[in-house]
Amino acid sequence: MSDDPIKDALNRIPYGFYTLTSHYHDDYNAMVFNWFTQASFTPRLVAIGLARKSYTHGLIESSGVFAINVFNKEDRDSLTRFTKARAKQPEKMDGVSFAHGPETGCPILEGAAAFLECKVVQMLNTGGDHDILVGEVINAAILMEGEVEDTLTLLDLGWSYAG
Repeated sequence: MSDDPIKDALNRIPYGFYTLTSHYHDDYNAMVFNWFTQASFTPRLVAIGLARKSYTHGLIESSGVFAINVFNKEDRDSLTRFTKARAKQPEKMDGVSFAHGPETGCPILEGAAAFLECKVVQMLNTGGDHDILVGEVINAAILMEGEVEDTLTLLDLGWSYAG
């Protein structure tokens, strides 16, 4: 516990740990993220908290599409190269094995257990340091068998991104 009860309460919310991929023309990017939820059944919408200053934010604004790559716990090492911002690691996509999403062209990373391809419905300016990205899921696939408890989470890594 800290002396900030709001931070402590926000840190009690469990999060998955995913990779958000994007592209604009031949510029591809992948970043890890965790503020993500389904937001509607009909149509099937997802919502993501996306840092306004992230490189990915600009690519998604330009292209109108993105993909979410879901990984199993045992594949956590596949994501480490995507934990640094593009500004700190401009070559982070060099040598990365991926397929092009059939609907969006966004990277579907090798080793992903599942993916969702989305088109942007709305980018909501929150007035904070993250915007809310709302996307309609237009394609998805399970690439590796597993259950929800097999999905990689921040708790599995001992990390926190909240508060």
